[in-house]
Amino acid sequence: MEESAGIVTQLLHELRGGNRLAEEKLIPIVYNKLKRIASAQLRREHAANSLQPTALVHEAYLRLTKMQQIDWQSRSHFFRISATVMRRVLVDHARNLDAKKRGEKPATVVLEDAIIFAKERPLDVVALDDALSRFSQVDPRAAQVVEMRFFAGMTEDEIGSALDVSPRTVKRDWQSARLWLFNELSGESC
Repeated sequence: MEESAGIVTQLLHELRGGNRLAEEKLIPIVYNKLKRIASAQLRREHAANSLQPTALVHEAYLRLTKMQQIDWQSRSHFFRISATVMRRVLVDHARNLDAKKRGEKPATVVLEDAIIFAKERPLDVVALDDALSRFSQVDPRAAQVVEMRFFAGMTEDEIGSALDVSPRTVKRDWQSARLWLFNELSGESC
């Protein structure tokens, strides 16, 4: 994995330098990880959701390629930005479904290990996005931890590397974020 991380980082630097051939080399390397992330995200989605993993990856990748001004730093930076983009795609898709189906419940996500509810229950992806946006005002780094772990499936070590903090700090941020989001999404006050 370390060798792959080095190759991805090198290709991202080449891409940032204007080498469009680097993109052709990068896609096959990151595609499988992006598809695994997308598959994990969509397993949490409500059964009525029509978005497929391939479509989520393609839409996220299209949005990423339109972001010309990104100063790619590393593989973990790429996947951190990918997490944000996938989050936006999922939220936009849920909002579009909701707009089309006024009166029905919006698309949902089961927030498996992100937030532990006493009873496992589906969570509205739009409500999660709204809560995470509010949480980013309270604790921006912990909100990034949630985004990278939940939306990109990154490990504590990967998140720590991306944020330049220790895995132990990531774990603490994760725990505090889960508590805050649990309270926020369950309607309880902190």
